[in-house]
Amino acid sequence: MQTPLLDTIKTPADMRDFSRHKVKQLAKELRAETISAVSRTGGHLGAGLGVVELTIALHYVFNTPHDRLIWDVGHQAYPHKILTGRRDGIRSLRQAGGLSGFTKRSESEYDPFGAGHSSTSLSAALGMAVARDLTDSDSDRPQNRNVIAVIGDGAMSAGMAYEAMNNAGSLGARLLVVLNDNDMSIAPAVGAMSSYLSQLISSRPFLTIRQLAKHLAQRFPTHAQRTAQRAHAMARELTVGSTIFSQLGFFYLGPVDGHDLDVLLPILTNIRDGKNDCPVLLHVRTEKGRGHPFGRESGEKYHAVPSFDVITGDTKKSASKTPTYTEVFARQLIAEADRDPAIVAITAAMPSGTGLNRFAEKFPRRCFDVGIAEQHAVTFAAGLASEGMKPFATIYSTFLQRGFDQVVHDVSLQNLPVRFAIDRAGLVGADGATHVGAYDMAYLAALPNMVVMAAADEAELMAMVATAASIDDAPSAFRYPRGAGTGVALPQPDEVKPLAIGKGRMLRHSKNASKGNASVALLSVGVRLGGGLEAAEVLSRGGVEVSV
Repeated sequence: MQTPLLDTIKTPADMRDFSRHKVKQLAKELRAETISAVSRTGGHLGAGLGVVELTIALHYVFNTPHDRLIWDVGHQAYPHKILTGRRDGIRSLRQAGGLSGFTKRSESEYDPFGAGHSSTSLSAALGMAVARDLTDSDSDRPQNRNVIAVIGDGAMSAGMAYEAMNNAGSLGARLLVVLNDNDMSIAPAVGAMSSYLSQLISSRPFLTIRQLAKHLAQRFPTHAQRTAQRAHAMARELTVGSTIFSQLGFFYLGPVDGHDLDVLLPILTNIRDGKNDCPVLLHVRTEKGRGHPFGRESGEKYHAVPSFDVITGDTKKSASKTPTYTEVFARQLIAEADRDPAIVAITAAMPSGTGLNRFAEKFPRRCFDVGIAEQHAVTFAAGLASEGMKPFATIYSTFLQRGFDQVVHDVSLQNLPVRFAIDRAGLVGADGATHVGAYDMAYLAALPNMVVMAAADEAELMAMVATAASIDDAPSAFRYPRGAGTGVALPQPDEVKPLAIGKGRMLRHSKNASKGNASVALLSVGVRLGGGLEAAEVLSRGGVEVSV
């Protein structure tokens, strides 16, 4: 697709004099460019396609980067990167030396806050808003800065988001939160009427009258003030209804169609120009994966994809026929659960990524997806363990960090037999530093009572699942990497035996070991075993005898 309008944009300022017609055409071009870029690099496609119009509207109305725009997680930030001077590098996305797959402060002034984990945007935005308000008016830092956070409905399942909202409401901070709802409706969507009411409520005249009524009421006796406040609250209930957001102190607007620029632009303009005395939450409804070119539905709306053919939609599959560690883990856990009805599984919004979707198919009542809520997942597992169940908390290494206090306080110190299955341990490639699973072994091994295991290959992983299932008097954890296994022969799941705790195995004996004069011994933990054996062979050819 030709992109004549997009070709003229180096920064968002270049589009702010566009007509409404041109802005709509720009949305078509930006969506096509996003699809083209991700077809080359792979990445998080669905979320970005769902916020093309919203991205344009936010940069069109607000004076970024002077105004702070914070994208939660960053999955949906690819269109944002294209509009903010990074189009030339967008096909280096998630590649070595290329653009990050997430927002990154060091990459652009348009990324005021980096994000690889979800649900942090509201806390960061509130901090920025308070910093703005604490700055002296005669300083060089401007007082008219807007702060906007965009957060998805999935990320709103994390407690941290509500902690921030509660704080923002109590402070009365001048802040805009855009709730990008692309999956389930939090409040009933009523189409054109809802859009009309939201424009009306966000208009400057309405807010001016609201302010005037508030100030007038303060001049009346106390009982009259209470009557005026009740009348105002009733008016709010009649127009937009009661929501958890209004209860937390936010001025709630929506839901509105997040793909209709004729709706988004005036509402955002009204919010920008209004004299708001409390934080505002704009609830927009979007379609994840909107405009994907493949002509077929996807259960996850192309959340994350490998590189693909932009015409056919066919992905470039790996040639490996070796099962992944995740597949091997899921298969063995199902086998253990067949034998033991006390085994249950927990995931924090990653059922397919952890393989627990297969467990859930067979044991729907024994599998729990708690949402993006790792802290809750860990303590929920601890509660299950305290009542005699055998929970397997299956969480990516990078995300288990978020529940560290709960691992310490609620599991380790109470010596509860929670089993932590730690997927994506070690380096994870294109997702970068925010997703590297480098720390779990260090912090888990430092805790009292914890048994820590690291699989050298997929057969050993099967044994570790069985081992964890057998440990009833202490917490345990086993870690394994992303991707395909080493290709070793695998036993049948019902033939797997638990490992002896604290006992290693000798894979290679030095020829001189019997004489007590072996020159080198390599000690391996986890998947570095293969490299250790290769190193031993190289050293052996050089005349150095090695045991592994």
